[in-house]
Amino acid sequence: MLESYLFDWLSLLGRWLHLITGIAWIGASFYFVWLDNHLLTPSRKELSEAGVSGELWAVHGGGFYNPQKYRVAPATLPPHLHWFYWEAYSTFLSGFFLLCLLYYAQAEIYLIDPAVMALAKPVAIAIGLGFLVVGWLVYDLLCRSPLARNERALAAVIAVLLCVEAWALCHLFSGRGAYIEFGATLGTIMVANVFFVIIPGQRQLVEAKKQGREPDPIHGIRGKQRSVHNTYFTLPVLFVMISNHYAMTYGAAYNWLVLIAMSAAGAAIRAWFVARHKAHERGGKTSPVSLIIGLLLLAAVALALTPRGTAPTQTGLTPATEFAAVQAIVMQRCAGCHAAAPTQPGFAVAPKGVLLDSPEHILAQTAAMQQQISSKAMPIGNLTGMTDAERATVLTWIEHGAPH
Repeated sequence: MLESYLFDWLSLLGRWLHLITGIAWIGASFYFVWLDNHLLTPSRKELSEAGVSGELWAVHGGGFYNPQKYRVAPATLPPHLHWFYWEAYSTFLSGFFLLCLLYYAQAEIYLIDPAVMALAKPVAIAIGLGFLVVGWLVYDLLCRSPLARNERALAAVIAVLLCVEAWALCHLFSGRGAYIEFGATLGTIMVANVFFVIIPGQRQLVEAKKQGREPDPIHGIRGKQRSVHNTYFTLPVLFVMISNHYAMTYGAAYNWLVLIAMSAAGAAIRAWFVARHKAHERGGKTSPVSLIIGLLLLAAVALALTPRGTAPTQTGLTPATEFAAVQAIVMQRCAGCHAAAPTQPGFAVAPKGVLLDSPEHILAQTAAMQQQISSKAMPIGNLTGMTDAERATVLTWIEHGAPH
């Protein structure tokens, strides 16, 4: 009991920290993408002569701000220069802590699904870590290859590889675990962009100025490319972060297609916002194509996942007998976790406070049971070995109106 209680506190504090640092990182990232796309040509000649490529006037919090961006670097560096990187590093470290705490330390619950692939725990963890490392290495090689000269071609290849990854993960792990691994891979790429490319490039610029050398603009170009990639990865990563609350997505029969479609929708919607930022201050119009594509993808997923009504199967059982059979299944397969005092190791309290340890509690949760059992999201990791026949029995009882 004490061990489970301690685990819950580690999970709570880890999630809280991850959320705080993630907001800080994503907020800064979104702001600088917005700022870059709203910069106007300097109105004063002396700014242009000083190397300023764009400036912006803004009002916020009762004050006026005038940020300026240099083509490469100012003639003289200021004594105090703020760096943006701890937001990214803290988000990654807290996220990796949660990944290890939940999906690796308890891989048999959250990562492995024997119905998908019967993996030993060490093997599943090794595969998960491998996706993080190999995902970054392949992406980085592509960005450093001649293909990077054509941004659209590079984006297309990266998109195809991410689709392959989504398919592979959903055929290796549980749906919930696969989604988190996909998001963790994208998150690893994002923070590695900061650690290995963006910040080292900025240090090179600063060092060149300190030594009186002309900075090499290639570092700024590479950093900008990776920063743009990061902004398109952001919405798919955020979707994955909340996906474990929605079994209809990761528990779908073709969950890999749902993951691809939702990620593509997020990237398309983000592309529209970026384009809108670019056009807003210049009085131009933004094409709604990418926004429409994103919304259509979301609508298509919602339509595809719509529950399909079926005619109730006649069992020949009386309501009392049918409910007794269901109650026996629920007590054996579900109540180990969903009870006032869970007996399943690793659970101090019932997940989400859902109790299924009495007839009254079962009858109060039929709608939730229908979604979770039909999507095979529950029992989690199928720890208790619920059979397809048992699922059919419970679902048929619910279709009959849950008689008792």
